[in-house]
Amino acid sequence: MPRVSFGEWVESAVDWLQSNLTWIFDAIKAVLGGMYDGVNAVLGGGEPLLMAAIFAVIAFWLRGVVPAALTFVGFALIDSLALWDEAMATLSLVVVAAVITIVIAVPMGIWAARNNRVSAALRPVLDVMQTMPAFVYLIPGVMFFGVGVTPGVIATIVFAMPPGVRMTELGIRQVDSELVEAAEAFGTTPKDTLTRVQLPLALPTIMAGINQVIMLALSMVVIGGMAGAGGLGEKVYAAITQLQVGLAAESGIAVVILAMYLDRMTGALNERVSPLGRRAAAKVAAGARRLKFTHYKPGTAVAMTGVVVLALVAGGLNIAGSGSDDARKGQASDGNVGQGQKINLGYIPWDEGIASTFLWKEILEQRGYTTGITQLDAGPLYSGVARGDIDFQTDSWLPTTHKDYWDKYSDQLDDLGSWYGPTSLELTVPSYVEGIDSLADLKGQGKKFNGKIIGIEASAGMMGTLNKKVLKEYGLEGEYKVVSSSTSSMLAELNRSIKKKEPVVVTLWSPHWAYGKHDLKKLEDPKGAWGEGEQIHTVAKKDFAQDFPEFTGWLKDFKLSEAQLASLEVEIQKGGAGKEKESARTWMDANPDVVDQLAPVGS
Repeated sequence: MPRVSFGEWVESAVDWLQSNLTWIFDAIKAVLGGMYDGVNAVLGGGEPLLMAAIFAVIAFWLRGVVPAALTFVGFALIDSLALWDEAMATLSLVVVAAVITIVIAVPMGIWAARNNRVSAALRPVLDVMQTMPAFVYLIPGVMFFGVGVTPGVIATIVFAMPPGVRMTELGIRQVDSELVEAAEAFGTTPKDTLTRVQLPLALPTIMAGINQVIMLALSMVVIGGMAGAGGLGEKVYAAITQLQVGLAAESGIAVVILAMYLDRMTGALNERVSPLGRRAAAKVAAGARRLKFTHYKPGTAVAMTGVVVLALVAGGLNIAGSGSDDARKGQASDGNVGQGQKINLGYIPWDEGIASTFLWKEILEQRGYTTGITQLDAGPLYSGVARGDIDFQTDSWLPTTHKDYWDKYSDQLDDLGSWYGPTSLELTVPSYVEGIDSLADLKGQGKKFNGKIIGIEASAGMMGTLNKKVLKEYGLEGEYKVVSSSTSSMLAELNRSIKKKEPVVVTLWSPHWAYGKHDLKKLEDPKGAWGEGEQIHTVAKKDFAQDFPEFTGWLKDFKLSEAQLASLEVEIQKGGAGKEKESARTWMDANPDVVDQLAPVGS
């Protein structure tokens, strides 16, 4: 069979869309970004406990006393885990994506229920939308809209749409045909038949579909953290890539609390809006003999009054807090170079990238800049910098590891120079593995390592060098299979093997904190297959120097010695996940001259 170049056709179509319809994508990005900012300003702007009380009042109105108490406890727990802002960002994404999805899905489901041809045409489209791996939706989202909120919302809408359409169609089709015929026999118009007969009777099924839309939206928003959508998704992604079990557990608990709240509230909303639901709820309440107060639900007017009062209090406190923040900002020191100017930093979750990025975040804030920070994989990060969504990143390994990304985006990037080097790429084994000291020693020892070399992301440049050059140079092809995984998975496998004293060979590089934590051997490369050591560069968007002239000078002069970088990485490792900024500040306190050295202010 001849090779079908379907992928090339898709890439050509994407290139054409990027070249000719940019204005449409920019407009969509502006609208969705504005919707998200508005919702997030409301949900994330208030005092956390007051907002938790508002959510509890809504639960009281829909479900009763006990669910209201549990709601307050759950959201208070999120606040105590220091994940409130992230949770509200995630909730904002879910709200925006779910509302748009429902507005599109319900009319499409009605249309499909009333027209068999439309139903037949929609079915395969919905099948593709529902079965396509969720991660795939992030790729065109990032390419068309850049990193950030918009690709997450777009991917969520596409992924969550099918159940909304299917359940709406199913609900309307399941309405007893005799009831529809009776309505038509009495002269009811098709429009009134739909609104007065079919929709009220189909409402429980439609609400079940809406519930599924919201649940799928929440699951996809977490995946969207890989594209810089922020919120709890970014926290979960950071925990996975950095192998932070505690952060993963905390973020997971916050996601579960949000999921349970949204699931229970949308389920209870059916009882409020559906005639059948109200009838069932009335029967349950009438049959309750004990603890009747637990079944009490306030009227809509009472609940709305409570929400409005709490919202006004939260808004008043927010205004007062903003005023005090503005007053503090007004007390500018001589080092206030940035004057509040916003700079967006991006980083790959590699240790030197985390360390240098949070170091600059703290320095910039001390110099009067406002900063945003986003964790991304290398591909989305380079794409984000090239598009201008990210202003700069400090972890560009050149000329080998990130060669493909540099070749693709170099005309849209500005290389501000190297700040650390040379680095080295290597294969590494634990020191207890005897007789393996160089790459040449691996030949004939494949059984000892189960024929596997544990690698990192397949897109990393060192993986290409390993597969195409290193294995060939040392005759290891066929004997060893390079297992592509992720940096965190590779480190987890290394840690597991060391605990069991099992032989393992992994890809690693210097600098890396693993050499400080474990007793490891770098395998010598007598043939020089890995090539010369690389330099770690700072890469910025094309017009960076025009937007930030003084800061550009700082970055061009930026250097860290091996001792400085190692001590900074150790401090950040010591601080743990979620405390990177505080750890960077601690390191700066121990090195008081570093701010003036890296970011000098003219006299």
